[in-house]
Amino acid sequence: MASSNDLLIKQRSVIEFLAAEGCSAANIHAIMKTVYCEMCISDCAVLKRVRIFKGEDPRETFLRDRKRSGRPLSASVTAHREKVDCMIRANRRVKQKEIANAVGILKEQVNHIVTTVLGYRKVSARCVPRQFTVEMKARRKDMCT
Repeated sequence: MASSNDLLIKQRSVIEFLAAEGCSAANIHAIMKTVYCEMCISDCAVLKRVRIFKGEDPRETFLRDRKRSGRPLSASVTAHREKVDCMIRANRRVKQKEIANAVGILKEQVNHIVTTVLGYRKVSARCVPRQFTVEMKARRKDMCT
């Protein structure tokens, strides 16, 4: 059995072919309904595709969706990262909700910055770096010697 994405691409190619032949959207949907039964796309989707395919050169149409850049992560802005890092360094027991209110971003974004971007984790209710930096290792070596 074909995956839903493959089935969608097949249906789009049928729509493109029949639209190039001059069939109306209602006729195309009726033909597809007999072949694909309950797996057929809706009549609104057929109408939308017919409008797209009739307005473009058939050699330049794309059956697959084009790549999108996606939603930008506003939480990863350098200014937000620096504010969050300064607040954590000033008070290791600060709560993510307090950071979110002070910086003006969502708590989930604060969590993303703290865990993924800055690499902190909670140890005994304090945020500590996951790995020691070169500076921290040198300081510990000096203290031990």
